[in-house]
Amino acid sequence: MVSLIAHAVLGVITIWLIVRSNPAIFRRTGSGPLLSTYEWVLYVAGAASVILGWYFNIRFVQTRGPDKTLFNPLWGDGSWAQYIKLMFANPASSSAGQDYTIGNALLLPVMTIVDGRRRGIARPWLFFVSSLFTSFAFAWAFYLATTERQRRLDLTASARAEPREVPTPAG
Repeated sequence: MVSLIAHAVLGVITIWLIVRSNPAIFRRTGSGPLLSTYEWVLYVAGAASVILGWYFNIRFVQTRGPDKTLFNPLWGDGSWAQYIKLMFANPASSSAGQDYTIGNALLLPVMTIVDGRRRGIARPWLFFVSSLFTSFAFAWAFYLATTERQRRLDLTASARAEPREVPTPAG
């Protein structure tokens, strides 16, 4: 169970590092709501993913792990090795497992790092790191909410910076 607590702490630290590394994105907006409807939907979906994932991870460790607080989280009963082995235990779980693995270990980091750099997001690789401690869906949702917030802030800034055209009377 200690390994799960360490995972949770590392997840919180990773999220904090992302927010702290991007103060311009996570600042309070000058006008409008704190979060758009789209951001709310993404954060709620991400939070639900973390809650459900942690519920099942805790149950996995409690039912499969040895009956002690400290045990090896890398191999043996209740470990990552056993978790991955069970993820590929049958064709149905193997189908979901390979999809999750490719999405989380390849597509998420490539997308967030390449797209994040293009958008000027500092340390975009931390979104992948966060997926190791929170959930794959949370990392995606958090990244998408971050880019949406950045888009809203950019729109607000450009609206203030650009003078509006005044229509001239036809004459």
